[in-house]
Amino acid sequence: MEEYLEVLNEKGEYTGKIETREKCHKEGLWHKAVAVFIINSKKQVLLQKRSKNKKLWPDMWDVTVGGHVQAGEFGFQTIIREVEEIGIELDKKDITFLGSSISHNVKSEHINNHFNEYYIVNKEIDETKLKLQNEEVSEVKWIDKEEIIEKIKDNYNGITDKQGCWEYLIRYYEWLEEN
Repeated sequence: MEEYLEVLNEKGEYTGKIETREKCHKEGLWHKAVAVFIINSKKQVLLQKRSKNKKLWPDMWDVTVGGHVQAGEFGFQTIIREVEEIGIELDKKDITFLGSSISHNVKSEHINNHFNEYYIVNKEIDETKLKLQNEEVSEVKWIDKEEIIEKIKDNYNGITDKQGCWEYLIRYYEWLEEN
């Protein structure tokens, strides 16, 4: 099924244009994406391992859930839709907005120009009971705060190199320590 995204200008403003995800990535058109970290009471973060068939970052550990904001959606709606990939149900009230950034990544023929939104969900989940969409995600696991921070600081060792994204997780952990 073809995904349609709202095209933004370089300031993040809506242009009134809607294009396919493929065209946005081929031509480097700006659009929105979201990332959410699910964190449990032990301050562990739930990571997903991307399917080996993914075009970008195949077989790499990644944020709990991420995705493109489709035309007509808000970020929280995208998250609610995307968590189905790992078999989790969320409600809008479960989701806390952290912040946003822009990113520019070029991987082979993909030009990702994203306005990213980052979110946190605090939730206890038994990862052994999750039903994964294998074409998207091969496995999930909880990882300790110290271990994920070490991976981020070690040039994204074993995880996707989505720079701004991981830095928001570190900032969130720092905020937790202060409050």
